[in-house]
Amino acid sequence: MADIRVPKLNNNDTEYLVVEWLVEDGKPVQAGDPVAVLETSKAADELEAAESGHLHHLAGLNTWIAPGAVLARITSEAVPASTGEPLTPEVVPAASAGAPVTSGALPASASAASTDTPAAPATDAPVITDPARALMGALGVTVAQVTALGLPIVRRGDVERLAGSAGAPSAAGGHAGADGGDPGQARADGDPSPRAGEAGSGGVAGTHPLSRVQRAVARAVTTSHGTIPAAYTVVKFDVGPLLARTRGLSREVRRPVGLAELFVQAVAALHPAFPLFFASVEGDRARPAEAPRVGVTFDMGQGLYVPVVHDTGSLREIADTLMRYRLAATEGDFRERDLTGANIAITLHTDADVILAIPFVFPGTVCALAITSPQPEVVLGEDGAVTTRTVANIGLAYDHRLINGRDAALFLAALRMELH
Repeated sequence: MADIRVPKLNNNDTEYLVVEWLVEDGKPVQAGDPVAVLETSKAADELEAAESGHLHHLAGLNTWIAPGAVLARITSEAVPASTGEPLTPEVVPAASAGAPVTSGALPASASAASTDTPAAPATDAPVITDPARALMGALGVTVAQVTALGLPIVRRGDVERLAGSAGAPSAAGGHAGADGGDPGQARADGDPSPRAGEAGSGGVAGTHPLSRVQRAVARAVTTSHGTIPAAYTVVKFDVGPLLARTRGLSREVRRPVGLAELFVQAVAALHPAFPLFFASVEGDRARPAEAPRVGVTFDMGQGLYVPVVHDTGSLREIADTLMRYRLAATEGDFRERDLTGANIAITLHTDADVILAIPFVFPGTVCALAITSPQPEVVLGEDGAVTTRTVANIGLAYDHRLINGRDAALFLAALRMELH
């Protein structure tokens, strides 16, 4: 007999939602088979069986469970022999409640504070992911409509397909919302979240409930600002030659190559010369990283994600990874392993009007590099001739306990040389 315990999947959450059982209760399972899907604030992760046998669920579908709790048990028999200890959900601590609850129940305080997440739905009701719920609010799709799909988990793509089907609301002209307004027109600015004063999904009039993704962002920002004495240095880069190179490089590697791919490659290449920029601070000591692992920000309207490029060996591998992450960001469809392990971050600010951005230093790292949108700039030559060039402000936020201003300037200078 073996227990499948819930591992600690990230540092942001203290409980996870059981969104899918991949093996039915009492059915046989082989060692290494995925058996369940848990949803964290930003990703979904599969848990695997460590041994072969018959799987017995100890946590219900659509329920919250804490790290360390027993999710399931594997026995040699489909129906366990009587041992005097029936298989029942154990009591697990809920981070959002002062009293323990069973792994098959949502803490009362969590249902009050986390209004955007499913609160102990009926067993035949689907789990609606945060991106799907946000899009439902934007398009006027109701819970009854998505329930009629018969899916155990409703994702953003399912809502899009439903909205595009006959008789369903659409972004261009949806059904009227509960307040009589047109959700499609009300969200013409592209913001899928309810505006202040509106009754959003799971919220009440006059409030704007934060999604689980945004609450995770809030925790990271709060931790960063409360524990990391950050400073910032910004340098202007002439990125015109880089942009010209991207067209040829895209043809060469047969993948889209832009500034993001080139900066990831160049930043990773600086690891040997600047190991402390990839380190972590532990008290009065710095722990350098053995290899560069570059986190890159993506915000496609479904929340801020920072997936990690682990393999920076070639430009093609980097381009492959970033393309996969772009697709995952549109659906909010990341695995937890995609989002962990960064030792430096690159924040992308692609809006044409953004000329300066100051990122926070992500907890567990000491540096975050900001890349702003390229801008044309008029240049007066020594001979008096007027020309133009394309520039971008490249900034470095850094943990001042380990990095000083001179170090930051040297790093940015080396980065400029690496890119040319």
